[in-house]
Amino acid sequence: MTDFHYKLDGDIAIITWDCPDKSMNVMSETGLAELDTHIDTVLKNDVVKGAIITSGKDSFAAGMDLTVLAEWKKRGGDNPASQLMDGIMQNHTVMRKIERAGMDVKTNKGGKPIVAAMTGTGLGIGLEIPLACHRIFVADNPRSKIGLPEIMVGIFPGGGGTTRLVRKLGIMNASSYLLEGKTVAPNRAKAAGLIDEVVPADELISSAKAWIENATDADLVKPWDAKGYKMPGGAPYHPAGFMTYAGATAMVHGKTQGAFPAAKAMLAAVYEGALVPFDQAIRIEARWFTNILLNPSSSAMINSLFINKGALEKGAVRPKDIADQSVKKIGVLGAGMMGAGIALVSAMAGIQVVLIDRDQEAADKGKAYSVAHADKGITRKKFTLEKKEKLLSLITATSDLNTLKGCDLIVEAVFEDVGVKADMTKKVEAIVGTDCIFATNTSTLPIGELAKASVRPDQFIGIHFFSPVDKMLLVEIIKGSGTGDRAVAKSLDFVRQIRKTPIVVNDARFFYANRCIIPYGGEANRMVAEGIEPAMIENAAKQLGFPLGPLQLGDETSIDLAEKIMTATKAAMGNAYPASNGDDVVQTLFDLKRLGRKTKAGFYDYDEKGKRSGLWKGLGDHFEVMEIQPCLEEVQHRLILTQVLEAVRSLEEGVLEDIREGDVGAILGWGFMPWSGGPFAWLDIIGTAKAVEICDTLQAKHGDRFAAPALLREMGEKGEKFYDRFNTASKAA
Repeated sequence: MTDFHYKLDGDIAIITWDCPDKSMNVMSETGLAELDTHIDTVLKNDVVKGAIITSGKDSFAAGMDLTVLAEWKKRGGDNPASQLMDGIMQNHTVMRKIERAGMDVKTNKGGKPIVAAMTGTGLGIGLEIPLACHRIFVADNPRSKIGLPEIMVGIFPGGGGTTRLVRKLGIMNASSYLLEGKTVAPNRAKAAGLIDEVVPADELISSAKAWIENATDADLVKPWDAKGYKMPGGAPYHPAGFMTYAGATAMVHGKTQGAFPAAKAMLAAVYEGALVPFDQAIRIEARWFTNILLNPSSSAMINSLFINKGALEKGAVRPKDIADQSVKKIGVLGAGMMGAGIALVSAMAGIQVVLIDRDQEAADKGKAYSVAHADKGITRKKFTLEKKEKLLSLITATSDLNTLKGCDLIVEAVFEDVGVKADMTKKVEAIVGTDCIFATNTSTLPIGELAKASVRPDQFIGIHFFSPVDKMLLVEIIKGSGTGDRAVAKSLDFVRQIRKTPIVVNDARFFYANRCIIPYGGEANRMVAEGIEPAMIENAAKQLGFPLGPLQLGDETSIDLAEKIMTATKAAMGNAYPASNGDDVVQTLFDLKRLGRKTKAGFYDYDEKGKRSGLWKGLGDHFEVMEIQPCLEEVQHRLILTQVLEAVRSLEEGVLEDIREGDVGAILGWGFMPWSGGPFAWLDIIGTAKAVEICDTLQAKHGDRFAAPALLREMGEKGEKFYDRFNTASKAA
């Protein structure tokens, strides 16, 4: 089987990228060799006037198969850098061959035009190849995405995209695409200068042919290969360029807090590359790309956010031998914020939705969430009126439970009360068919307890969405002790339909995600009560790469929710409840009605528009700040370990069955240090023995909550890694 197909259409070669058995094209080592061979054929055959590189799918390419990079690294043995550098430079050689297209080195004449005709989305190397071509045409489809998102998985565009985009746009204009991984629709890509033309899909190839027929020698010469080229915005040694690069450095450190090595490496490649001719710059890019691929952070991010995330989305933990369980009609009980969001994402996936609430007014209010979403999309030209009408036609908002007949999945999102949920379970199960799966969206209540109200406990399961549903990528599926395989398969197939990432865990208090994230805020509260400077707590977290400091997170999720969870947990655990001075912080804010962002008062102060204006200075009146503060590292270790140890305990107790789910869930669910690859990957990076050493130090000073679990201590003594012991089959770089 081949990835690239070659044919002649008159005197123009058509090179079609069409990876077999894949929904989107990805570049493999074999595919790169095939493309190289076809380019050689174009350049050597005098009959061929030019070439078009296109796709046999409705998208162009999703990027590089990152397992190739892992394979190069393994192939290098004791010298992985050499093998990586060779592989990367081979890629650059092919790109440069396309770009120079046989033209004379001195005169820049005699080349053959090579055009990219992108049928749709082009990401990563799916844009880097077009950037090496002489003209880029893209089919007009507002749903297509164009960009270089590599930074999102811990690397940077290493196929020439970094060097070419900076030389094409200048560092400031290129920064959002390189440093933020921004992707845009074709029209916006053209306006930004990423691509050249947007044409109707049925005119894509004909437009490319017409351009080839009329192309001149000058049309083929890239600006950076032309005599007298000057970088847009100025090179680093130019007065304007100096200011630009100084600003870019500040921007990178401001956004990453130094926690993400790929951003720093890319900026170094850009700066150093801008000082030398293009071919040297490409080699500098390759060296920095090799450097970042050898960084354990990069390997961990690729493993979690590309390989493991992809495996989970494709059903890695789905029960085998269960027929397809795709949802046709879903009933959503409760039209509040969570239920409204579930209804929206379900309808967007083409699923028929019945949205139920206590009365018609409440149900309609829930549907209005989808109306607002569609209207916002229309304003941003991501939606059409027809698409809006189709979306809304799929949602029936009602108070009549009988409309749930015919539903094959129910997702209950009513008030967090065992009695209320039990009542709804009994009423709905009396209406729906006997094969209907019933799921509860609880975030704290044990599934086993809720399943007692069901007459079919094997078809009862937890599906925990994160808020806001339409934006959060993770869905946590919770198996009760009696949950059957079909319920698990149904839940996983549903999550696949709505294009989110699932993890499957076993029933326990707070399940997995909340079990780990609640102590993050709890530890921060303890520190506030101890007198640690709140600003230090927040900045310690941000410098670790957490998207939000724990106090800001508390404001966002609301103080009254924290108080409610605290009160309910005390009632459930009785004397076993681990009370702390952190509880006093929550109770104080609750009593003062400083409930977070929604009341424009919490750990932070807010202006009239709800924008944070700084930490609340009055907090010190209730919890005096110590004169001598602890070191930053100690604060950071407390914030990290309070989460990591819960993840290890979850694995030890069987709540987690697969560490891939633990790592992916941590990053997508609450933003656990993305650079680390997740809690288990982080333990592998620092070493289990070192982790135990930190635990022992913290335990001696702060208590038994930092005691190393037996599993971690055993692995530390043996020098074991989690991805060696528990996940050798999917281990990546």
